[in-house]
Amino acid sequence: MHTPEGCQPATPVRVLVIDDEPHIVDFISLGLRRLGYEACGAFDGHRGLALAQDWQPDLLILDIMLPGLDGLQVCRRVRALSSVPILLLTARGEIEDRVQGLDSGADDYLCKPFSFEELAARVRALLRRRGVESATVLRWADLSVDTATREVRRGERAVSLTAREYDLLLLFMRHPRQVLTREMILEAVWGYDFEGDDNVVEVYVRYLRTKLGDYPPQLLQTVRGVGYALRSPNADALPAGGAHGTAT
Repeated sequence: MHTPEGCQPATPVRVLVIDDEPHIVDFISLGLRRLGYEACGAFDGHRGLALAQDWQPDLLILDIMLPGLDGLQVCRRVRALSSVPILLLTARGEIEDRVQGLDSGADDYLCKPFSFEELAARVRALLRRRGVESATVLRWADLSVDTATREVRRGERAVSLTAREYDLLLLFMRHPRQVLTREMILEAVWGYDFEGDDNVVEVYVRYLRTKLGDYPPQLLQTVRGVGYALRSPNADALPAGGAHGTAT
């Protein structure tokens, strides 16, 4: 059956990050989104528990030291209602602390400071253990991105991208048809504290178009005065304001 706008990307696995340090939540969430997950954050125990109940995440990353309800209380309350995998994240590394956390219902334990690579590996392991498989291949028209191997293909042709080019393409693949402003792109790909020139977005879109063979642009279309949108080849160009993106 023909899909008019190409193949939709698979629904990403949801990960809830609860930590009282906003920069930690941002760091983890941004990294997870770049791997194709959907991430949401909370900075205190009460808000985190409410999100765990309402948003129904597939995995929970939870700091022990939280204002309001502490992480162990949140862990016990979530575990009483759900079998969602829980990864405890804390600076407290004593054996008794780890035992208390695991006895409260956590599935794994990671001490600060940590590398994102190890956190991502533990996330994948917990999801496999619970039978939650993250859809690793995103597809749009004749483009495919494997978020597990970071392999990109257009049709049968492999496309070699730098890390930043890959992150930019992944953002578009996760938000097809949506108009993404330069500000949205800068925050998602370069980080919320980026202080450089926003012309860097235009430069990297041009790099992507060249490597994807997208000239004249049909996939990565410019919405003048607004930003860019991933469209199907031969689709009509978007007028400014013709669609709206959402920041993630």
